Amino acid sequence: MDTNLVVNLIGWAGSAAVLAAYLFVSSHRLKSDSVAYQGLNLVGGVFLAANTIYWGAYPSTFVNLVWIGIALFALVRIARRRAQGVHAL
Repeated sequence: MDTNLVVNLIGWAGSAAVLAAYLFVSSHRLKSDSVAYQGLNLVGGVFLAANTIYWGAYPSTFVNLVWIGIALFALVRIARRRAQGVHAL
């Protein structure tokens, strides 16, 4: 399979994940402190970062790396709170 096609498919999947996360939190189907919401953001950010690195779109890469960092930070907070028996951020 063509590398450009694969990278573009990864980028589209990342876009879909980030948009799905936003849709679900905006429609109250997910909470912002849920693993599912932060997981969608993390996967979306990783896929979009891979796409933007490949294409050399470094300002977008920067935004996606920050997006990944925020999602990881939130997931760590969720895990720590769950370990302490607290279920909200």
